[in-house]
Amino acid sequence: MATLGCASETKKVIEKYNLSIQKKFGQNFLIDDSVLSKTVEAAGVTKEDTVLEIGPGIGTMTQYIADSAGKVIAVEIDRMLIPILEDTLSSYDNVKVINQDILKVDIEKIVQEENGGRPIKVVANLPYYITTPILMRLLESELPIESITVMVQKEVADRMAEKPGSKDYGALSLAVQYYTNPTMVQIVPPSCFIPQPGVDSAVIHLACHKEAPVKTVDSKFMFAIIRGAFAQRRKTLSNGITNANLGITRDQVVLCLEKMGLDPSIRGEKLSLEEFATISNLLYEFTH
Repeated sequence: MATLGCASETKKVIEKYNLSIQKKFGQNFLIDDSVLSKTVEAAGVTKEDTVLEIGPGIGTMTQYIADSAGKVIAVEIDRMLIPILEDTLSSYDNVKVINQDILKVDIEKIVQEENGGRPIKVVANLPYYITTPILMRLLESELPIESITVMVQKEVADRMAEKPGSKDYGALSLAVQYYTNPTMVQIVPPSCFIPQPGVDSAVIHLACHKEAPVKTVDSKFMFAIIRGAFAQRRKTLSNGITNANLGITRDQVVLCLEKMGLDPSIRGEKLSLEEFATISNLLYEFTH
């Protein structure tokens, strides 16, 4: 049974191991039982599931996941935490800890070896400094992932679920919504962590689509268009795409926008995912 979901037990572990909390790894340990329980509940973890946890830290979330899951594979980059995890997870026989960088580990191999290639669920309290690269790797991996439930900085969670027209809407919003259906689970204040971060956090659940919600000739090309559109937000969409080194002229972009009935001076933040799919399909004809 999970024991680390409170400040006193977390402080005991920190003191026992004279743990120096590593800012470079974005370490903030959760100390709120209700937040931990609700996160695992939102992930829909059952004894039928194999869960990939990213950054288990001292094993707090790991204990809660392991209580509900069939198997947990926890990937931790900080080797100093490995003996601590061996201690805090010693009563669990369904947890395997891997001391590697999640951006370098072979996730496909893990899925094959630990779950026979069947879909896994991802649950994590993600380090804020590297949230987007981790999420993009998971989303673009084309691995059998059923869902991703993560604690992130609140403003990042807001961006994931944002709609067109907002200043927070951008490439991350479009990527998350292309691959998943995002649902905000809960807002988490700094007081729920040791040490306390300087910002609010949020738990967001991303249910992975079985089929993409829009049809594209080439999804990689579409995301190259999207990155160009948001590389310099103050520029118009036509100028942003023209400057993205994709071999596309401004006249070609304007022609496609006119075909779509859109103003040639429109900015990228005004286009929906469906409209980005349409313009990328039209522009694809000019480049292939």
